[in-house]
Amino acid sequence: MTIHSHEFPLPIKRSNLRLALGRYFYIFKRRCQWYFSKTKFATQIDSSPLPVQIFTHQSILMRQLKDVEMWLQHNKVKNLRLAIEPMNGLVIQPGEVFSFWYLVGNPTKARGFELGMILKSGKVEAGYGGGLCQLANLIYWMTLHSPLSIKERWRHSYDVFPDVNRTLPFGSGATVSYNYIDLQIENKTPHKYQLCLWLTEEHLCGEIRSEVENLYEYKILEKNHLIRGPIAGKYLRQNQLIRQLYSSTTNQLIREEFITENSALMMYAPLLSSASETDNL
Repeated sequence: MTIHSHEFPLPIKRSNLRLALGRYFYIFKRRCQWYFSKTKFATQIDSSPLPVQIFTHQSILMRQLKDVEMWLQHNKVKNLRLAIEPMNGLVIQPGEVFSFWYLVGNPTKARGFELGMILKSGKVEAGYGGGLCQLANLIYWMTLHSPLSIKERWRHSYDVFPDVNRTLPFGSGATVSYNYIDLQIENKTPHKYQLCLWLTEEHLCGEIRSEVENLYEYKILEKNHLIRGPIAGKYLRQNQLIRQLYSSTTNQLIREEFITENSALMMYAPLLSSASETDNL
């Protein structure tokens, strides 16, 4: 199949000044939305866990990533610890919205955040608060296995590392950047849900809990995965994620739901499978 350039959108290059001005504009815009919207953001922390575990997951903290120095990984762990503090035990009441940045705030040096790994135009750089996407990835994945609804989620624009040791489907994460690229989760149910997060020596861990048993078991599947290109030496990776809901009592498939469509510019050769490359973010 012939791929034409107008079907394969490449990133638009903008000056550093325009990028900086745009960033401050959207930060200000988001703050206005926080203060003037009628959205009720979840802020209540309860140290006592709700009785029912809905879903739990964990991800490895320290990964040996190609061309990434390990001190960035160590600093990431410090950043994760700071980010977890204002949201561990968070109770999301019916009608409330969880906002990642509303809780974490600006991850600045003055607040104790360290230089960690961030991705900028597909390249690894050091930035304060770097590594927090791992926390957003975890919360997003857990939410997909719960009755909570995704209100805002931004996909990763670049697929930086190949699939060696990848355990979750491509595109099953969420990127965040203070404060306008946010992860928001809405509780449209009549029941309370709770977000619990913690660190071990090796893992970032989390669980979603509730006051009631879950009616469904959830299975996340990938569909229509394809790689397109090359155009200007680049490949585009795409897929769709769907969710299957099974009855918790009979294990029967109840329905299938569309979750999202992903599209990311690949920063590695499509057939690369060398063991020297490691897991993605």
